[in-house]
Amino acid sequence: MEKRSNNATQGMARAPHRSLFYAMGYTDEELERPLVGVCCAKNEIIPGHIELDRIAQAVKDGVRMAGGTPIEFPAIGVCDGIAMGHEGMKYSLVTRELIADSVECVVTAHQFDALVLIPNCDKIVPGMLMAAARLDLPTVVVSGGAMMPGHLPSREEGNPYSDKNLSLTDMFEGVGAVASGKITEAQLKEMEHCACPGCGSCSGMFTANSMNCLTEVLGLGLPGNGTIPATTGDRIALAKHAGMAVMNLYNKGITARQMMTADSFRNALTADMALGCSSNTMLHVPAIAHEAGLTIDLHEVNEISERTPNLCHLAPAGHTFICELNDAGGVQAVLAELAKKNLIKTDLITATGKTIAENIKGVRNRNPEILRPIENPFSDNGGIAILF
Repeated sequence: MEKRSNNATQGMARAPHRSLFYAMGYTDEELERPLVGVCCAKNEIIPGHIELDRIAQAVKDGVRMAGGTPIEFPAIGVCDGIAMGHEGMKYSLVTRELIADSVECVVTAHQFDALVLIPNCDKIVPGMLMAAARLDLPTVVVSGGAMMPGHLPSREEGNPYSDKNLSLTDMFEGVGAVASGKITEAQLKEMEHCACPGCGSCSGMFTANSMNCLTEVLGLGLPGNGTIPATTGDRIALAKHAGMAVMNLYNKGITARQMMTADSFRNALTADMALGCSSNTMLHVPAIAHEAGLTIDLHEVNEISERTPNLCHLAPAGHTFICELNDAGGVQAVLAELAKKNLIKTDLITATGKTIAENIKGVRNRNPEILRPIENPFSDNGGIAILF
């Protein structure tokens, strides 16, 4: 496809521009290649973002391996958990638009040819997806991955939390458990140090993981993007493949809006109901569709929910976690289950350069307790209903 970075790098009139690239150590060989923007939302205030620099480095390695020149730039982010319960709550949702705007500004100002987006948590994922839809470049989204669940180091008689895995939800419940006399403050203090054991987006099907899973369904995330844990080598390998994949999309001329179609959004809503995603997807999915020039009819959301079986009970709906869904086959296994009853369209192109049908060929459900077969769902319809 057209190398639009030539607008900033080629010809005699761009000698001043090239001098600025040379000031940063870029070479003529690098400027001859497609310039790939790598937007990394690494910061030191969000557990899901604390190690995104490792993801960015892997993405850049993949871009270079596939013949592109990666150029990293930042994005902001707010931790919804840390911002909760005080005036900081008012500042979370607005960051979605700030992120979309800032990505659009940087990418357009510098005429990047393609884009890899690296978010992980609540408003950052949809903000970047909104930007992807606006810009309509060859784009791959690779998140930082899910946090593992925590657990108390020893079983304690009378402590309802000692014999199960923990997530952030249990901490909020734990505050109420102290107030109602079910556990002591000392037990709550011990839980504080165990519930969130390391980096990653919070371990259940909360907003961040919901949006990361739906990114995979929309086609912009590679298989595994929604569920591979943050702390694994597989996550780093996925990031390298994301860098390679964006060059494949560039070479084939496949852009974001070719993946973000009306059918893709219907697939995403169907997977939303099957997975039991956060109700916050109803804030974000219509906003992303709007940026792609589409409108989601909320009545259709109810129709999709009514005909889509619910196949997962991940925390907070149950006491299983994203890492367990990953072991069961992940989002691709969910799509394979939905495809059994023709509930999704499978001829849609994805970031792999292949269709959904090609991606799910040979995928199997490895744990029917975590991911129910579509013949034996938790319920016959989805968990979201829009009220009018």
